[in-house]
Amino acid sequence: MIKGHIHSLETFGTVDGPGIRFVLFMQGCHLKCQYCHNPDTWALDGGKTMTLEEVLSEIEPYLNYYKSSGGGLTVSGGEPTLQAGFVASLFQEVKKRWNLHTTLDSNGFNDMNRIEELIDATDLVLLDLKHFNDEKHKVLTGKSNERMLETARWLSDHGKKMWIRHVYVPGIHDDEEDLRNLGRFIGTLEGVEKFEILPYHQMGIYKWELLGKEYPLEGVPSPTQEEVDRAYRIIEEGRMESQNLRFSY
Repeated sequence: MIKGHIHSLETFGTVDGPGIRFVLFMQGCHLKCQYCHNPDTWALDGGKTMTLEEVLSEIEPYLNYYKSSGGGLTVSGGEPTLQAGFVASLFQEVKKRWNLHTTLDSNGFNDMNRIEELIDATDLVLLDLKHFNDEKHKVLTGKSNERMLETARWLSDHGKKMWIRHVYVPGIHDDEEDLRNLGRFIGTLEGVEKFEILPYHQMGIYKWELLGKEYPLEGVPSPTQEEVDRAYRIIEEGRMESQNLRFSY
């Protein structure tokens, strides 16, 4: 009987894909993002063990809300692709039983060729691009961004729909060239339905404290609306530059 390590669940999510959604947060993540508001999801052996049927029974009471709003099921984390077999089976089953829309919220740190069964059952990928500059990405997350960019290209090449999301932290994400290069990269991709900047917040600091971890961004404020608007503008300029080059040949 297939089982998953589950961190938590949310029955009325409204920010993790279209419509009202059931959001399942998987346990385990290889990244150690400095701004992570769920560091308690990092441990691969943590969380609650649940069977497929147990998760399905949590979803079923709210099906009318998901269907009537154009919503569905989103699996997030942690990093859900680390439990690709369980998530693939869950997506396949909710499609078979209820024809629910499926969304995968991923940081892209995986070999896409090894999780094709999961991607085949996924309607939409929310891809978190943490930083376009590789050295800054290593400082921010502990890993290179090479796999994440390869994932974005793979999704583009295989005709998958995606929303790209980018957490903005003042002092980390405000370099103009980094933002412009991110936009240029996005402009080379097919299937990007939406781009979102997620303003950094401090709501998860207490979890670091409960875990006895030193919070790396202590004292860093949330960005102002002006900072967020500037980032959107620069990224869009980069995206348009890239697309203009694509269509000029």
